[in-house]
Amino acid sequence: MVSVLNTIDTGHEDMIHCADVDYYGLRLATCSSDNSVKIFDIKNGAQTLAADLKGHGGPVWQVAWGHPRYGNVLASCSYDRKVIVWKEAGPGDWTKWYDYNNHDSSVNSVAWAPAEYGLVLACGSSDGSISVLTANVEAGTWDCKKIPNAHTIGCNTVSWCPATVPEPAFDQRPSKTNLAVKRLVSGGCDNAVKIWKEDGDRWEEEKRLELHSDWVRDVAWAPSVGMPRHQIASCSQDRRVVIWTSDDLVSWQPAVLHNFDDVVWNVSWSLTGNILGVSGGDNKVSLWKETSEGQWICISEDTNSASSGAAQNNFIPEQRTL
Repeated sequence: MVSVLNTIDTGHEDMIHCADVDYYGLRLATCSSDNSVKIFDIKNGAQTLAADLKGHGGPVWQVAWGHPRYGNVLASCSYDRKVIVWKEAGPGDWTKWYDYNNHDSSVNSVAWAPAEYGLVLACGSSDGSISVLTANVEAGTWDCKKIPNAHTIGCNTVSWCPATVPEPAFDQRPSKTNLAVKRLVSGGCDNAVKIWKEDGDRWEEEKRLELHSDWVRDVAWAPSVGMPRHQIASCSQDRRVVIWTSDDLVSWQPAVLHNFDDVVWNVSWSLTGNILGVSGGDNKVSLWKETSEGQWICISEDTNSASSGAAQNNFIPEQRTL
């Protein structure tokens, strides 16, 4: 059963679109239609406002923490067409590290690549393109590669393929699977889920997954736990959640998790990749688990948690309205 452990009064003056807890679970970042990003220290059931970041000129749709090996880094994206990478220079002293404004419309989603690839950020925009930003941490510079026309009308969401697996002796994946290649998955207003693969200096479409009949609102690639398969969850305006499964990254098999009563905004995997959190327009958060027979069952449902639109550890998902 999902239960509320703590409630945080963020002080935002408008709708909260996303909340994200950092790697260690000690900080919470939130963003809102009031154009601000806020950072809270959360310890022992208490919370303290650590920073109130002003830099966007429109509603901020999403925030995402970078891996701590690169310092305390936070990315935010907004209706103002910008992506801002914030960095903590000292205790409570947050500054703009990078301001990316090379999109022609709202930037709807940001996602950090696995830390093994370096400090790499994917950004999906309503202009239909995806940007991949790579930091040269030592030089403090950034490089940008763009996937133009990734999704007709617009890209709503991006998520990265895991980079690592356990020790080879415990890894059941086929040896032909090339995990050194960077991959990401995206969803958009063309009702499609697309998998992209980096090939030299460019990104190419590797697979187009089609089953949804309306805009794809969120995608989430399941964490790697050494299982001999990959899984991607997608959700849509069509009120369905689809689980895509592949053993070889070539052939993907879809399974409809459930038909919900309203639009499904977000899907998010647990850290072990065996439980999927779902939230939507019905103001419910539900948790789903796959049985040994391959059937997905709802193991918990809460009617109150989703109404706040808050995410925790990228597991209980956020809600956004674009």
